[in-house]
Amino acid sequence: MPTPYFTKQTFTFLSNLADNNTREWFEEHKQDYENFVREPALDFISDMAEEMPAISKHFLAVPKKVGGSLMRVQRNLRFSRDKTPYKTNIGIQFRHEVGKDIHAPGYYVHIEPDECFVGVGLWHPEPDVLFKIREGILKNGDAWVAARDDKIFRKHFSLEGDSLTNAPRGYAKEHPLVEDLKRKDFIGLATVSDAVVTSKNFRALVVERFKQAEPYMRFLCGAVELRF
Repeated sequence: MPTPYFTKQTFTFLSNLADNNTREWFEEHKQDYENFVREPALDFISDMAEEMPAISKHFLAVPKKVGGSLMRVQRNLRFSRDKTPYKTNIGIQFRHEVGKDIHAPGYYVHIEPDECFVGVGLWHPEPDVLFKIREGILKNGDAWVAARDDKIFRKHFSLEGDSLTNAPRGYAKEHPLVEDLKRKDFIGLATVSDAVVTSKNFRALVVERFKQAEPYMRFLCGAVELRF
């Protein structure tokens, strides 16, 4: 049987980091970060590289300390009022082969005390990408509804993210899919318990959830003219 990637020490470190979010504290506990966060995450990503082809051949698991699937622990402070230097979660993204950043379609794993989830889709897509998705919904409404409301997908995932208050410019406010056309994010989230994250079954559950999101991801990739 496989051993768990993440342990109670992982959550303890993240909780302590949330309570002591300073560069000085992080430097003093950097080995704990390596032992309980980065190394287990890279092991998980490495094993997911063997799983991703069965989900889609065009999404990548890259087990690199920098520039791979593991998102950096340092926060971008340039435009943030919150000046705490570190993220208090583990973020792992399996991006499309053409995606260079978080705005491309992707599969996502979020690990944070009492807030763990698996995510799929696009978060804050660039304006031209968002336009393509809206046009895809407009032109292929039946296919969109079938993907959005797929029973297996919606059993586990809820659609989240920001939306416009009014219909986007150029789209009729009376359109039957106007609520979807208002979306600024196209993400589905499935919650995962902390206990599952620290169990031997975590990878298998992540793979299962990713596969269950196939209709949704296939539609989005088609809308933005990417291979699925």
